[in-house]
Amino acid sequence: MCSVPELTEAGAVWRKSSYSNGSGNNCLEAAAFLAMVGIRDSKTPEGAALVFPRSSWTAFVDSARAGELAGRA
Repeated sequence: MCSVPELTEAGAVWRKSSYSNGSGNNCLEAAAFLAMVGIRDSKTPEGAALVFPRSSWTAFVDSARAGELAGRA
């Protein structure tokens, strides 16, 4: 697992979700770098980040957009 400082040093530029409502709740930030994508909680940017291969993150986002994940626990 990478730390947030390591991701930043690797050139990650964090961007807040466009679905963020500005109230400070339920906000994610994502950063793409090299062949990886990092995801972190915007309320604790110095905290841990989840890191995925870009291909896995793309497959997840594509499935979510297509509604393939609806109703799954």
